[in-house]
Amino acid sequence: MNIDSSLLQAAAAAAAGGQRFEPGALYVVATPIGNLADITLRAIHVLGSVVAVAAEDTRVAARLLAHLGLHKPLLALHAHNERSAAESVLARLAQGEAVALVSDAGTPAVSDPGARLVEAARSAGHRVVPVPGPSSALAALSVAGDAGPSAAGSAGTPPPAGFRFVGFLPARGAERDAALEALAAEPATTVLFEAPHRIAALADGLAARMPARRVTLARELTKQFETVHTAAAAALPAWLAEDANRLRGEFVVVLHAAPAAAAADALPPAALHALRVLLRELPLRQAAALAAEIAGASRKALYAQALAWREQGARDDAVPGG
Repeated sequence: MNIDSSLLQAAAAAAAGGQRFEPGALYVVATPIGNLADITLRAIHVLGSVVAVAAEDTRVAARLLAHLGLHKPLLALHAHNERSAAESVLARLAQGEAVALVSDAGTPAVSDPGARLVEAARSAGHRVVPVPGPSSALAALSVAGDAGPSAAGSAGTPPPAGFRFVGFLPARGAERDAALEALAAEPATTVLFEAPHRIAALADGLAARMPARRVTLARELTKQFETVHTAAAAALPAWLAEDANRLRGEFVVVLHAAPAAAAADALPPAALHALRVLLRELPLRQAAALAAEIAGASRKALYAQALAWREQGARDDAVPGG
C-alpha cells in the first residue's frame, strides 16, 4: 500500500491541529479494525504528536505507524505486563510527555488491555483523552438493526433499552456454562466477542439455550471477507457447518432483544403478579425494580414486560369498543 505520508499528515494537521494538545496527557486512540481507511485524521495527528505509543502488540502498532509514515518509540502494554508497563507510562506522563495508548484493533481498554493504565493515569492526576474511532461492537450493532428507536416494537420485541456489552465469555468449563445461562435469561440486546476456534461451540450453546432468539454473526468486519448473517440461534450451527470459511476470522455476536412473550414466559408467576399490583400505583421503572426485589426475578425482564403491557393497553384503547 502506497500512502503519501507527508500529504496525509498535512491533512491531519489541518483538520485537527487547531485542537488543544496537552503534554503529560494519555491519549486513548482507536485504530482500524481491519480497513486502514477507517483511521481518523485526528488519530493520525495525535499519533504524530505524542512522544511515545503504548501498544498491545508493538509489531502491529509498528506496521500501522509505518503505513502512516510515523516513527515513535513503542512501549509494550499487554494483558501479562499491564501493571509494570503502566508504571513506565506514568513516569513518562509525570515528566510531561504525551503518550498514546492503542490496541491491536479498535478502541483500547474495551475487552483489550489498557483499563488499568487509564485508571492509574487518572488517579495520578493526568488527563486521559479519548480519540474515538472504529469499534467492532458498534459496527456490528449498526448492521444488526436492533439497538435504536427505529427498531421499537419490531418482530414482537419490546422497545430496545440500549444494549449490554459482554465482550469475551469465559473460555471453558463451569464459568462458560454459567455465562451462557445468564445470556439466555437476559432479554436485552447483548454484544459478545468470540474467537474462531470457539465460535462453533458458542453457536451450539446458543442453539440449545435460546433456539428462537435472533442472532447476528458479524465476521471479519471491514475486511475483504466481511460477512454479516442474521438467523434464529437454532439455525446457526448448520449455517456455520456449511462452509469452513465461515469459521475463520474474528467474530462479533449480537443477541437480539428477546421477544416480549419470551421474556414473560421466563418470569415466575409470582413476579408477574407483583408487577401487576405495583404498576397500579408506581411508574414502570420503579414497579419493575420492586417486583424484581420481591420475587427475585430479572429487573430488566420485568421492565420489558411492563413496557409490553403498556403498549398493548395503548393499542387496545385505540380500537373502538376494545
